[in-house]
Amino acid sequence: MIIQKNPRKFLSESLIIQAWEDLKPSFDDLLERNIETKDSFDQWLQDRSELDAVLEEDLAWRYIRMSIETSNEALASAYTFFVTKIQPELAPLEDALNRKFMESPFRKDYTDEAHRIYFRSIETQVQLFREENVPIEAKLNELAQQYGAISAAQSIDFNGETITMQRAAQYLKEQDEEVRKTVFEKLVERRRADTEKLDDLYTELIQLRHQLAVNAGFENFRDYKFQALGRFDYSKQDCFDFHSAIQTHIVPLVKEIQAKKLALTGEAKFKPWNTEVDPEGKAPLKPFETGKEMLDGCIQMLGNLNPYFADCLSTMEEMGHLDLDSKTGKAPGGYNYPLYEIGVPFIFMNAVGAQRDLVTMVHESGHAVHSFLSRDLALTGFKNLPSEVAELASMSMELLSMKEWGHFYQNTDDLNRAKREQLEGILKILPWIAQIDAFQHWVYEQPTHTVAERHAHWAKLSKDFGTGLTDWTGYEDQIETSWQRQLHLFEVPFYYIEYGIAQLGALGVWMNSLRDFDAALAAYEEALKLGYTQSIPAIYQTANVPFDFSSERLKELASFIQVELNQLN
Repeated sequence: MIIQKNPRKFLSESLIIQAWEDLKPSFDDLLERNIETKDSFDQWLQDRSELDAVLEEDLAWRYIRMSIETSNEALASAYTFFVTKIQPELAPLEDALNRKFMESPFRKDYTDEAHRIYFRSIETQVQLFREENVPIEAKLNELAQQYGAISAAQSIDFNGETITMQRAAQYLKEQDEEVRKTVFEKLVERRRADTEKLDDLYTELIQLRHQLAVNAGFENFRDYKFQALGRFDYSKQDCFDFHSAIQTHIVPLVKEIQAKKLALTGEAKFKPWNTEVDPEGKAPLKPFETGKEMLDGCIQMLGNLNPYFADCLSTMEEMGHLDLDSKTGKAPGGYNYPLYEIGVPFIFMNAVGAQRDLVTMVHESGHAVHSFLSRDLALTGFKNLPSEVAELASMSMELLSMKEWGHFYQNTDDLNRAKREQLEGILKILPWIAQIDAFQHWVYEQPTHTVAERHAHWAKLSKDFGTGLTDWTGYEDQIETSWQRQLHLFEVPFYYIEYGIAQLGALGVWMNSLRDFDAALAAYEEALKLGYTQSIPAIYQTANVPFDFSSERLKELASFIQVELNQLN
C-alpha cells in the first residue's frame, strides 16, 4: 500500500528547500503571529510541528541518499549544504520560536503528560542555546560526516575481488584457518591506514564538543549532553553503577561461554582470527543469500507474529524505503530513519547473508513498526523518541521474532544454534556497551588527554570488560584502537548506553512472552503507540517491564539467560 503525505496546512506543497530564503517566510510568520487565545496557540503549535516535520524529513533524505552513495559528491554536497548553510540559520530562529513559546501564558493550560514532556524539551533547548555555539554545531555536523566517508572507503582485496569490510568479516567465521588469518591481517592493514586519521578526527570532535559545553555553562560535554539528551530519569551515577554491574554479573558469564569454546580448540588462548569461528567445525550460519530473500522471509515471519508488522515492511518495500544489500561505497552500519511528514520510515543496512544481518533486519523492523504505530500522534514532538524507548522497540522485536526463526532454519540444530548465538551475542554486547559508555565519560571528563593516553585508557577498559582469553601479541594496537569502529562515538556522542538499558527491557518483554505471548505482544504494541507522550518509566511499565538496570535486575536477567541457553544445548 502506498501511503500519501497528509495535505500541508501551513507550508506550501511546492516548497523545495534550495536556500535559506525558501524557509524564512515560514519562520517569520510564526515569530510575528499574534497569539491571543488558547486556540490560536494550539494552531501555532500545529503549524510549528508541520514545519519541524518537513525540515527533519528533508534532512533525512539528504542523509539517506548520501549514506547509500558516499562517493557521490553531489549527494554529499546536498547534505553538507543543509548542515552548514541551512541549520546555522535555523538555530537562532528556532531559539526565538522557543522563547516566544516560553512567553505565552497559554502553555500553562496544557496539563496532560504528553504536552508536559514536549514542553520540557523546549524549555531545555532554551536553557542550552548559545549563539556562539551555532557555528560550532555546524562544524561538528560536517566533521561527523567525515567518519562515514572514511569508513565507507575501507575495503580489502581477497580472492581476486574488492570486498567491503562487512563482507570480509564474514570470512572470520570460515573453517579454513589460513583464510581467516589472511583476511584478518588484511583487515588490520586497512584499518591501520586510517588509524591516525580517525584519531585526529576524534580529537577535533572532542575539542569542539568541550567548547560547546563550556559556552553553555557546563564543566564538560558529558554534563551538557546529558541535559541535551533529556536524561531526566537517570543520572551519571546510574551509568557508573551499570558499568560495575556488567563487570560483576555479565563478564564472568561471557568468559565462561568463551572458555568452553576455547577448550574445544585445545589451545591455551584464542588467536584474534579464531574468536568468531565455530569450534565444532560447523560452517557459518547463512539464513539467506540476497537482501530480497531476507526481506521476503522477514515479511512472512513477522506477519506470523502480527499481520500489521508485515504490512509495515510491505509498504516500505512498495514505496522504495529500503536499501538492504552491502555494496562498495555504501556507508557502514544499519539504521531506521523516521520520516515524520509521511510517517513511513527508511531502513538502511549492509546485508551479506549472515545471521547477524537477519537480526539487524528484525531490529530495524522494530524501529519501523514503532514509526508506523506512532505516526498519527498530533505533534512531531510526540514522535521524537528518546533512545531508551526507541531501542526497547527494536531489541524486543529481535527476541520476539525468535519464535519464527524456523522460517529461515528448517534444521533444528541450526535453529537452536542461531538462537544460542543471539543470546550469547546479547551477553557479549553488554560489556561492549558498558565499555563504550565508560570510555565516553572518561574522554569528556579529560578533554585535553593525548592520543596515547586515550589508547592506554581504552586498553585498560578492554581488560576490565574483556575475558583475557585472546592472545593479541603483535596486534596490540588493534586493541587500543578498536573503539574507532564504533560509529556512535563520532556521529552521536553518548548515544550508546541506551542500548544496554533497552536490552534489559527487551529481555523482560521476551521473558513475559514465554509465559503469555499474546499478552506480552499486546503490551509491547501499546507501549510503542505512546511515542514519547509518557515518561520513559511509564512507557516501560506499559510494556509490562521495569525501567531498571540495577545490579539486582542484571543478576536476575543473567540467570534467566543462563537457563534459556542451557535448554538450547
